[in-house]
Amino acid sequence: MDYKIKKASLENLEETAELFNLYRIFYRQESDLEKGKEFLKERFSNSESDIFLVVVDDKAVGFVQLYKLFHYTKLQKQWLLSDLFVHPDHRGKGLSVALINRSKQWCEETGACGLMLETEKTNDIGNSLYPRCGFEYDGLHNYYHWWL
Repeated sequence: MDYKIKKASLENLEETAELFNLYRIFYRQESDLEKGKEFLKERFSNSESDIFLVVVDDKAVGFVQLYKLFHYTKLQKQWLLSDLFVHPDHRGKGLSVALINRSKQWCEETGACGLMLETEKTNDIGNSLYPRCGFEYDGLHNYYHWWL
């Protein structure tokens, strides 16, 4: 399959927001294209995340969004692979793996020590994909959330 991966910018807001909205729906959130667009616009405008789009036939069909973190034991920058999505019509073609590989390359390009991610226990696709891509399950830590 022919595809290309490009770093997204504010110029790609519309196509990125459409995919981001579908991603949120996948995680059982209400569709809200405009609010998602504003969220992404802030990320782009404030350089708060890096997004890569996978493009097939001049149409963005998937994305990965990375946020910068810092690792306390390695004393280096690392990236949080926060969001990964490929449109259902394009799944099973290796595009998720391509986006993950691009994220790994981004770590090398930016001098980061690696990637971390979390996914729902019920995400069977992700939970089989990530180990195949070299991620190791971290059974040593508990992750907690505090919401305002």
